[in-house]
Amino acid sequence: MAKTVDTLLITRTADTYMLQIEDEDGETFEFDITYDQLELISEDIERHLDEDEEDALAVESDDDEVDDGEVEA
Repeated sequence: MAKTVDTLLITRTADTYMLQIEDEDGETFEFDITYDQLELISEDIERHLDEDEEDALAVESDDDEVDDGEVEA
């Protein structure tokens, strides 16, 4: 079963970046990644967010509507 991410941290080191991921149980995983790898991760996240943006905005606007008991015709 997949674990839930609790904290994600990216810090710059001398020549690379350190990606730290802490799960819901407090276990921390550390990865040294290059600029190119970080860029690929960023691009993939952006692609997924772009694909899901319309659905996310629809949910937000549904949450903003207040049900006053009236039925629209």
